[in-house]
Amino acid sequence: MRELLLIRHGETEWSRDGRHTSYSDVALTARGEREAEALRPWLAERDIAEVLVSPMARAARTAELAGLKNPETVDDLHEWDYGGYEGITTAEIRRERPGWFLFEDGVAPGPPGHPGESPAQVGERADRVLASIGPRLGEDGGGDIVLVAHAHFLRVLTARRLGLPPSAGALFRLDTGTVSRIGTEHGRPALVAWNGRVGAGGR
Repeated sequence: MRELLLIRHGETEWSRDGRHTSYSDVALTARGEREAEALRPWLAERDIAEVLVSPMARAARTAELAGLKNPETVDDLHEWDYGGYEGITTAEIRRERPGWFLFEDGVAPGPPGHPGESPAQVGERADRVLASIGPRLGEDGGGDIVLVAHAHFLRVLTARRLGLPPSAGALFRLDTGTVSRIGTEHGRPALVAWNGRVGAGGR
């Protein structure tokens, strides 16, 4: 049965340190490259029909190292625009905004071109991606569709695929270099597997 495979890019220095990273194009660390390469054998055994990739280099590099062929860059797959919180950790933000929670509170405005996004705005982007692939996901047979992107965006997209509000993305922890699978049960979207490290004793 055709599935939607979600791949979070490999580790970067900023993801390792918990710094919010959207429009800063931080490269993969050596560990991040190994995480991406570890996906290759498992993905090689899948029947993959399409690969859609975020425009950020860390996602494209992950797809390349994972052996994914002919990726299509999709602008809507970019990470949540963190605006004024780019490069800042949650602990640092909460010194100024105690109790701040991204999935409910959004972000502070950033520099020109990066005003930041609300949870609803990220949800709208996720809905556009899902609308573009939805007809193909609904087909019987055919290969999987792979999205290579970023943690917070993929968490919101998962919530929307499951019929939940964007804020429900908070329920889905997503680590670097992992694969998650969304399929169907009785004709409705359902999680098949989540946050798996396929190259380290995973599926």
